[in-house]
Amino acid sequence: MTKKVIGRIDIVDFPKLGLNHIDVKIDTGAYTSAIHCSEIIEEGESLRCIFNSEVHKNFGKTEIVFNEFWRTNVKSSNGFKENRYKIKSEVIFFGKSYKINLTLSTREDMKFPVLIGRQFLKRKFLVDVDVENVSFNLKK
Repeated sequence: MTKKVIGRIDIVDFPKLGLNHIDVKIDTGAYTSAIHCSEIIEEGESLRCIFNSEVHKNFGKTEIVFNEFWRTNVKSSNGFKENRYKIKSEVIFFGKSYKINLTLSTREDMKFPVLIGRQFLKRKFLVDVDVENVSFNLKK
């Protein structure tokens, strides 16, 4: 399988989440991928998530209910462990839809609302840190 080359940042769509043209940081230092979620409410067997941000563009108020979710421990770059909710979704790179697992985190204070980690990148992509928005620019 030939791996596609992507840059250190890109702009992607998450169709199942109703989020389009979202800035993402490709983070080979992170194992898991993470997405900004402003509010998480566990209601019985479901998880109600509100994706909203006044800081991150294209994060209008979108509410999604997940019937499939779980929790996982994530070790942040500063060494602290955090137990987060994890969901399954889809992301579009190079016009192709890929399945992706995303941990939910408040990323309001971060430059990028989404981190794409190694778990998703492996066997699909090579990262060239000298380029940006490769997938997005090929859509034009």
